[in-house]
Formats: sequence, C-alpha cells, structure tokens
Amino acid sequence: MKASAPSFFFYDLETSGTDPRTARVMQFAGQRTDMDFNPIGDPVNVLVKLTPDVVPEPDAIMITGITPQSTLADGLTEREFLQLFYDEVVKPNTTFLGFNTVRFDDEFMRFLHYRNYYDAYEWHWCDDCSRWDLLDVVRMTRALRPDGIEWPMSPEGKPTNRLEYLTKVNGLDHAHAHDALSDVTASIAVAKLLMEKQPRLFKHLLDCRTKNQVKKQLAEERPFIYVSGRYPSANLHATAVTRVGEHCEQDSCVYVYDLRHDPTPFLDMSVDDLVQAIQGRYSRDPEAVVLPVKEMRYNRCPAVAPLAVLADEAVQERIHLTLETVQTHNKLLRSRSDFKDRIEAAFKQIDESRPSQKEFFGNTSAVDGQLYDGLINKTEAQTMRAIRNTPVQELERFNTRFQDKRLQALLPLYKARNFPRQLSADERQAWDAFCRHRLLDGGQSSRLAKYFGRLQELGASKSLTQNQRYLLEELQLYGESIMPAADDAE
Repeated sequence: MKASAPSFFFYDLETSGTDPRTARVMQFAGQRTDMDFNPIGDPVNVLVKLTPDVVPEPDAIMITGITPQSTLADGLTEREFLQLFYDEVVKPNTTFLGFNTVRFDDEFMRFLHYRNYYDAYEWHWCDDCSRWDLLDVVRMTRALRPDGIEWPMSPEGKPTNRLEYLTKVNGLDHAHAHDALSDVTASIAVAKLLMEKQPRLFKHLLDCRTKNQVKKQLAEERPFIYVSGRYPSANLHATAVTRVGEHCEQDSCVYVYDLRHDPTPFLDMSVDDLVQAIQGRYSRDPEAVVLPVKEMRYNRCPAVAPLAVLADEAVQERIHLTLETVQTHNKLLRSRSDFKDRIEAAFKQIDESRPSQKEFFGNTSAVDGQLYDGLINKTEAQTMRAIRNTPVQELERFNTRFQDKRLQALLPLYKARNFPRQLSADERQAWDAFCRHRLLDGGQSSRLAKYFGRLQELGASKSLTQNQRYLLEELQLYGESIMPAADDAE
C-alpha cells in the first residue's frame, strides 16, 4: 500500500475504569482496512502494563476479563506501546475510528499521550489523518434510513444500538464482546453493512467527519437534523436543532436548541434564570425547568443532516417530530434576536464558575488529569520530543527545562512508570511514597479501601460463575500485591 493511500484504522480499548484521567489502557487492538473495509496487514493486539499507583475498577475487570497480572506478564509499558503505535499504526491519510471512540477511546489515548510526552492531538490530524465514530452513524442511519438493516431492542423493550446487540440481530461475527480485537472485527462488519445498505448517507457522514466540513454544512443559521446520545432513545436519539450561540473561547463549539420544544417559556428569561435552566438537566427534581440547549462540538464528528430529510413522513413517525413543529418553534426563536446573547452569557457564567485544577499544578497526585488545563507551548513540544528520545540515565538533565509545571511534575512519574528498574534509591523512595499517597490517602474512603470493599460486595453474589470467581481472586491478590508495607504506611 502506498503511504498516501487513504485507509481506515479501526481500534478499540479495554481499560481499567471509565475515567481517562485516573484509569488506564489495558488492551489496545486495531485493524487497518482500505476504504471498502478489506483488511490491510495483520491486526495489532497488545496489552499495556498497569502500574502500581493505579487501582483498577473491579466492575471493569469483571466485564473485560483482563487481569492486572496478565498485563504485567505480557504487556508493554506505555512508552513502549506508543513507540509501537507510531511505528505501525500512525500513517498518512488514516481515518481512526471505532464504536464510541470519540467520547471514550480517543480520550484515553489523549491522556496516555500526555502522560508520556507526546502531543495529545496530533495523531488524528497530522499528515491528512482524521477521526470518526460509528456510533452516531448507526444512530442516524436508524433514525433516517433504516431499510435493509435489523435494529435491536434492549431486554426492556427499548431501542438500543449497543454493538453486541447490533451484530447479533444482523448475524455478524462478534464472538467475544468486550475483547478489544473482537470489538474491532465487529465494528468493521457494522461499517460495511451500513455502507452497503445506505451508501449515500454513509458517504455524507464520512465527508462530514472533520470540523471544517461540519462548519461548511451549517454555514447558514437554518435548522438541521442532529443525533446525540443526550437525546432520548424513544426518539432514536434524533431531533431538529438550530444554532442559538457560539462559545466565547472555543470556535469548535456552538449551542443548539432542540426545536422539538416550544421556546416560549425561555424567551424572556434573565441570564441567571437561563443558568438555572441549563443546570436543570442535572437536577433530581422532576419538576425542574430544563433548557433544551446543548453544546455541539464540531471536532467531535457530530452526525448532522439537512432538515429536508424530515419531509419524509416515515422519518417524522420514527423520531416523533413533524416539520410543522420545527418550523413553528424556529420562527418563535428567530423573533427574539436578544435570546442568543443571553444564552451565550449564561453558558459563559457557568464556564467561569467551574472549579479549575490549575491550583494543583506541581502536585503529582493531580497532574495526570490536567491535560485540559491549558495548551502546551510549541517550544515545550521540542523538549517533550527530546525526552522521548533520551536514554533513561540522562533524564535528569530535563529537571529544570519546562516552564509548564504540569510537564515538570510528570517527569518523575514518566520515569517511574516506564523504567521502574532504573530508579535510584532516592527515586524509589519517592515513588513508593507517591503510590502510598495515591492508594491510601483518605483512610476508609481511599482508593484501595473502596477497591477491597467493592470486591467484597461482588464476591457476596450467589450467582457468580467459576470464571468470575477466578477474576475476583486475582483482583484480591493484585490489591494485596500493591498494598504498601505496614512500615511504609505509617
């Protein structure tokens, strides 16, 4: 294959938990294909070592079946994995994709890059690379053009687009759900099915995967169809929206109003009232007023389509929305030009009130989660590159090179996690103290205490399979193995 030939790279991760700031990648699997989804080369399938400062979530391990011990026995360090990733995976003109990768897997990859002195974003935009996500493609296909595909329902009788259900009802191979390589194979099969059955919609969404293309599609302030997991499954996650504002600092973020809802109750609200209505979505009060506005980020591959598709009565019936309703509500919105300014002011007020992590700069217990606390200067990027290419014995010369306190605080962690056998006696003592702090601070509410408590809860079930009991035993042993010694814990 020529280096510049366009290709897809399907990938999937299995992780130690759900938060990319604190959890870790335990398995990475991927397969390159051509644009017709024919495999190119061998798949990539590797484990990544879990480090002793990380407590896995027992529930996650019970789903994936990947024990920490298996990563230690057969896995790569994060540094070794990223070297493989750039040697074998990152090629020009690659579109990286999977099933819910934009909101989950891509985030884990970004934080993994950041912890190991790689640019967190460059891999999915450099050399004509891009990213995409099949989940919203599936959602939009189900809502707008479902013919030729079987659509699953959950055991509760609700529409669902879970990968394992989708493959089952369509007779696609998916032998081991929640194994990364099996999920990759299943994702490729689903993509091929979508392209074969609904090629025009598939091509439209593929063409709209970059933020510039999305902007071009929505250049005029007209209503359009939009699918998102934030919208109810009863309406197949689809609705008609229109822009009602732009983020004051991020040009890739706009605010969209769900035209399913009459805007009249909101048009005369003050900024403070709009703030309360925006935050109403998090209220447990069933009577709380909720503003039907959400952020839409151009750089997260939103699935959008022209409003014209809603002229199809079958579409209106599936998503429970009429063209007349959309036009009526949009006319009401456009009658108040000041509404946009108040929406933007309300979201700005919310953004400014959110706590910042910047006060934790230099605190290595928090630095792992500080990727989004600020852009990294280009001059720092040169030092990051030098660190990646420097033998471990010479890393000390970078101790005072960084102006960005995050990058400075990451250096001892980078060395300890990737080169544990190369630590000096003082560095080993500092690393042990860090792990002790990470695992035990908080007493009965510490990470390790919660871990053992959850293991006990899971072990009390009388319906455990033999394999589940084995996993719990392995997790118990792993927790004991990273428990700081009694004299260290004093």
